[in-house]
Amino acid sequence: MSTSNESWRDLTVANADDVSAFYQHVLGWEKEAVNMDGYNDYIMKDAAGNVMGGICRRQGANAQVPEGWITYFTVSDFDDALHRAKQRGANTMGKVRQHGNAQFVYVTDPSGACFALYGESS
Repeated sequence: MSTSNESWRDLTVANADDVSAFYQHVLGWEKEAVNMDGYNDYIMKDAAGNVMGGICRRQGANAQVPEGWITYFTVSDFDDALHRAKQRGANTMGKVRQHGNAQFVYVTDPSGACFALYGESS
């Protein structure tokens, strides 16, 4: 059985520039631009340089991702966790994507809440 823990969070929005500035002002976070082939998304860091998450535009690869905060849960066996999620009524949003040696996919649970599974395949 795979264990999971929260490992990342993204905020997907229409205007990542304004929203990242909001979090800079309210929480004191700093932003680091990440080129997304023609536009920037942002990695947000606290004053100590700890990564707090990402703020992404709802376009390109993220065009179908719902607006709002999405938590990524790291699992030790991606394929098994995805299989078990589907068995229990989860639906995937879009296709499985690669991130280095890992994979991730956006999932809605039976209540409709969205999260992402992230991990290496078995």
